[in-house]
Amino acid sequence: MIETLVQFGVAGLMGALWVWERTYSRKRERQLSESHRALMERDRELEVMVRLVRQNTRAMVGFERVHERMCELLERMNEEFHNKRAA
Repeated sequence: MIETLVQFGVAGLMGALWVWERTYSRKRERQLSESHRALMERDRELEVMVRLVRQNTRAMVGFERVHERMCELLERMNEEFHNKRAA
């Protein structure tokens, strides 16, 4: 196709360059669109990961509170047990 356009002189050369530029321009646009889609997908994945980390952090904090409370209760029960045995 380029050989056909070039035989028309400068106008053919300009046409060939235009066709070449459009071909690579479309290819580049397609690459950019694919990259954008991939980035948007990763953005969604990161949002999910951040949400999961926050939920896990809340769960761990809650577990720590329950654990501390259980330790306090066990210590109190142990003290009461030893106080009853001493009495």
